[in-house]
Amino acid sequence: MANLEKVDWDALIHDARFQTLHRKKNLFLWGLMAFSVLYYFLLPLLNGLAPELMRTDVVGDVNIAYLFALSQFFVAWVLAWFYIRRANSLFDRLAATVRERAARGRRPAA
Repeated sequence: MANLEKVDWDALIHDARFQTLHRKKNLFLWGLMAFSVLYYFLLPLLNGLAPELMRTDVVGDVNIAYLFALSQFFVAWVLAWFYIRRANSLFDRLAATVRERAARGRRPAA
């Protein structure tokens, strides 16, 4: 762990590697959030706009609306898995380079 007293935080914030990490992570998270909010609100929208479709029975008394509501749990887990994969493959690697520069106590490259 870097000695936090020796880290030049202002320089670190302006470091190109840190800005790249922040930009990529921010863009990725906003995309995931937009998708999850859209998917979440699709259920009440479809219930309001296409009630007959949503009332269609699939198996016994289980209709499309119930299956769609249950699918939201599955989608949440898939998005979490997708984020973990991206974090492990890209964000952690970028963060390691930023931490390494900060640990050396050197001014990062602009």
